[in-house]
Amino acid sequence: MATEPATEYAFEGPAAFEEEAKRERIAGLSPTRLALRRLGRNKTALAFGALFLLIVFVSLAAPLWAKHIAHTGPDTGHLTDTVTIGGKKKFVVAPDGVPIGPTWHGRFFLGADQNGRDTMVRLLYGGRTSLLIGISAALITAVLSILLGLVSGYYRGWSDTVISRSLDIVWAFPVLLLGIALGTALNLGGLHIGPIHIGAGSQLIVILILAVVYIPYMARPLRGQVLALREKEFVEAARAQGAGSMRIIFSEILPNLSSTIIVFLPLMIANAILLEAALSFLGAGVQPPTSSWGTILKDGIEKITTGPTLTIAPGLMLVLTVLALNVFGDGVRDALDPRAKIRLEH
Repeated sequence: MATEPATEYAFEGPAAFEEEAKRERIAGLSPTRLALRRLGRNKTALAFGALFLLIVFVSLAAPLWAKHIAHTGPDTGHLTDTVTIGGKKKFVVAPDGVPIGPTWHGRFFLGADQNGRDTMVRLLYGGRTSLLIGISAALITAVLSILLGLVSGYYRGWSDTVISRSLDIVWAFPVLLLGIALGTALNLGGLHIGPIHIGAGSQLIVILILAVVYIPYMARPLRGQVLALREKEFVEAARAQGAGSMRIIFSEILPNLSSTIIVFLPLMIANAILLEAALSFLGAGVQPPTSSWGTILKDGIEKITTGPTLTIAPGLMLVLTVLALNVFGDGVRDALDPRAKIRLEH
């Protein structure tokens, strides 16, 4: 008598059910929450993001350090003052012009510059200036790039031609050379456009220069995305339902640009901070006596052999800030577009 083959049943244990439930929970999450989960697992990006926040916090605390610890201001000179180190009194600036080195305690923690000013105090105040200029310039760049990219990519025609050719003109100039040319001209005569008058040497001039020179680097990719999005089915559906151009732009297209804009912001801030330091180092950015990391580098380069801290300290702050922003920006990009990392690995 023939017997039927025994049927084998695979028993799925609790682990399999838990894994299936986990996949169902993840599938029900919004793209934003999924991106936050992926970013939360990227410990390196979070660590460098925390480093950037620490630099911002320390820079904002500059007045507290100056008032309660260093007991001096960023522009106060102490050429004839003395400080006690190891039981010996030393001049802040020696008769031969060599400034004192780091004391590693309250006053003159990182030493002094050739004018007898506290390097640590100037470093912290310089961080406030550099971060303010970099963040402000990046935000202005983002706003203008979004507007130009939306108008150019959605309406096309003559508006696209005018905007694209204008961006090409700015794009054609090397960023540093264009920044030096604009900074030198505007810091000499100021900026006068109709009722707007900005005096020579104002930090607002540096912010506007940085904002303008980086617009093509963000506006052009956004324009390309808008050109692709305006042909998508959901835009055609909104248009068929009678939605106007403004509603389509701000309700349908702009939300789909949010991930790109978020990725661009930390990179724009890093680039703006670097360019500000370069312009200030060359005398076309922040003007003395205001301190920034670039101006401190400029002052310290003259004493690089006798007082290397004057250049190492601001240089190290620049490296850490830009590195933190770039690594965190890469982590945000991978979280918003996980396929980007796969493409790079392949």
